[in-house]
Amino acid sequence: MGILCCFDGGNSAERKEQERLASAEVVAKAAEAAQRRQEEFEKSAAGRAARAQQQAAAKQAANSNKGEPVLKWSMG
Repeated sequence: MGILCCFDGGNSAERKEQERLASAEVVAKAAEAAQRRQEEFEKSAAGRAARAQQQAAAKQAANSNKGEPVLKWSMG
């Protein structure tokens, strides 16, 4: 195809436009599929568990030890 592409009769721009449109369509379909997978995951038990874990981590970060050292050292 490398040599024959020069003899396309001027349809190169049209072909590139068709390829660009096809590529945009593929990207849109992939985005829709990803959105559906995300929604299904959020509805699943694993998705609910992941959300709960994120909320617990955020809550723990908000209620941190306010600068107090985690490990305290004392003599004796």
